[in-house]
Amino acid sequence: MDPAHLRIGIDLGGTKIAGIVLDAGGAVRAEGRIPTPRDDYDATLDAIVSLVLRMEREAGGIGSVGIGMPGAVSPRSGLVKNANSVWLNGRPFVIDLEARLGRPVRAENDANCLAVSEAVDGAGAGARVVWAIILGTGVGSGIAIDGVALSGANRIAGEWGHNPLPAPRDDERPGPACYCGRQGCIETWLSGPGFAADHGRRTGAAAPTGESVIAAARAGDAAACESVTRYRERLARAMAGVINVLDPDVVVLGGGLSTVPELTADLTGLIHPHVFSGECETPIRVSRHGDASGVRGAAWLWGLHA
Repeated sequence: MDPAHLRIGIDLGGTKIAGIVLDAGGAVRAEGRIPTPRDDYDATLDAIVSLVLRMEREAGGIGSVGIGMPGAVSPRSGLVKNANSVWLNGRPFVIDLEARLGRPVRAENDANCLAVSEAVDGAGAGARVVWAIILGTGVGSGIAIDGVALSGANRIAGEWGHNPLPAPRDDERPGPACYCGRQGCIETWLSGPGFAADHGRRTGAAAPTGESVIAAARAGDAAACESVTRYRERLARAMAGVINVLDPDVVVLGGGLSTVPELTADLTGLIHPHVFSGECETPIRVSRHGDASGVRGAAWLWGLHA
């Protein structure tokens, strides 16, 4: 089958590699999932190639290949940078994968793949500018314009999580330490571990988790309810900073925390005070494809008419 009609997406995670084959209409023709060979670059390449070939056999054709990955490929050197799967950093990952597969490969940061997926046939379908947020173990975001990922000149477009929390209050300065070497990054407040750590600092609770804090809030615990309120207000502040610059047509929320309504429902009123015009009617929606958004977005890197 012509590669224009089969699109293969690979989502390269730290613990698993997920794959999907979509036909021209977006229907799933094959799927697969295998463990990631951690800390082994060559084995990671071999695993991806094996998964692609297996899915092509199941789908009955050869397809274009897109990959969502941690970090980004430097436009200057062609090497991977900023990946938390550190065995990829400094490596010509896309070049090596193309050589093994014998065909071109398109790669994007996994948050950009979320944005593309939701822009093409997800919660942002029909919108020109889609800003997609990942709220999970980490915090990131991606931008799609007319269904195409905005990578940026330095391949850092959408790196929202490693900006400072806007308008910090006295009790938010200088903020928690972040693995990137800074303090007070948005990720340190809005990730799952950041949410739990904030509750622990306020209450002295030993080793809380995001799940335990939400469970306590649902049971009516006052301190847990206050932690939820703080999270929502910080999320609104952080979102408003990007809305002021990008003014997207829709915001799509992904990641595990996006499915917790106590944290993400009805944010518009909280965003209003922080938006320049005082008006914000931007729709805020939970991702339609959930955990599959990343791998579907990787497949759609070749576009609707590629």
